[in-house]
Amino acid sequence: MIIRAFTDNDLYKYTTMNAIQQLFPTARVQYKFTNRGGIKFPEGFAEAMKKEVAAMAALYLTKEEEEYIRKRCYFFTPLYIDLLKGYRFNPDEVTITQNGGDLDISIEGLWYRTVLWEVPLMAIISELYFIMTDQKPQEGWEDVAVEKADSLKAIDAYYSEFGTRRRFSFDVHDKVIGILKEHSGKCFLGTSNVYLGMKHNTLLIGTHPHEWFMYHGAHYGYRMANRMGLENWTRVYNGALGIALCDTFTTDNFFRFFDRKYAKLFDGLRWDSGDPIEFTQKALNRYAELGIDSRTKTIVYSDSLDVARVSRIKEFTKGKIRDVYGIGTNLTNDVGVKPLNMVIKLMQVLPEGYDTPVPVVKLSDSKGKYSGDPEEIDLCIRTIKV
Repeated sequence: MIIRAFTDNDLYKYTTMNAIQQLFPTARVQYKFTNRGGIKFPEGFAEAMKKEVAAMAALYLTKEEEEYIRKRCYFFTPLYIDLLKGYRFNPDEVTITQNGGDLDISIEGLWYRTVLWEVPLMAIISELYFIMTDQKPQEGWEDVAVEKADSLKAIDAYYSEFGTRRRFSFDVHDKVIGILKEHSGKCFLGTSNVYLGMKHNTLLIGTHPHEWFMYHGAHYGYRMANRMGLENWTRVYNGALGIALCDTFTTDNFFRFFDRKYAKLFDGLRWDSGDPIEFTQKALNRYAELGIDSRTKTIVYSDSLDVARVSRIKEFTKGKIRDVYGIGTNLTNDVGVKPLNMVIKLMQVLPEGYDTPVPVVKLSDSKGKYSGDPEEIDLCIRTIKV
């Protein structure tokens, strides 16, 4: 099995699942796989992947995992942890087909159940692809990871690892975290992966994803999506997990609704697309407009980071705002192969009380990262007047 533990998944999937089951327990959704890089999958890939997915039905929350989550995740109620104990992956929620080298994957079902599929499915796709194409890590890849850990420590960059989705393999991921912890010391804050956080005794990092705001856009309308997304997150977590994701419908739109209440309540912001320096300046301007000292706030930078980019961002933020970095594929799949460029995104939702499914979209601050039906994207842009 590629996925060998129930918690070999990212924290934000569990935090989002908890919020969904409290507020939208009957909502149904569909996710779709997008092969952004256009790579061709080898013959028999879909069948091999189906076996991996079927094997996940046997996974469950172990006693060790339960105790770790109760200890680390103070923001989860005992009721939710009991729900996780009874949860089992249902392979019938996942449809996988292959036409030549093209792979098609969809996930359908209740949102609170299907939300857990995205990360492990992408980890399976990545690792299985390298297995079936007989690609192996180059000799000395560990030295590359050590050099990055040392470099990040040298510039005093506080960072976390969140490369589960596009990692080369579980074993590489596991070794990387050990290297980062040993060589970066206090600068290595932790990981998004719950199982590896438990194994290496590190902090767990994560809050909410784009799909949280995408759903709110479909349910409440695009003009209210950011406000309702923040309000509902606050209802569930009461100030915990307080890093707000800004770019689902563009950062400019987000800051229109990011008023003093939310600016004071949330500890900071997450940058995930566009230019990091431009984003930072917009954040500084907004905090200044609201009379808030930006030095008390944090920006988590998380898009396509490497040491050089982190260094450039640090130079700009120095003395202005706290800076923290989330680094993914550049840590868990820098072993001499070309990582897969792929995503699994929410495509449509059926909220409670709706008769027909509603399409969802994501704009971001990079047009190349827009996702969803083109007509719906156009409607969203015209509605929020980007």
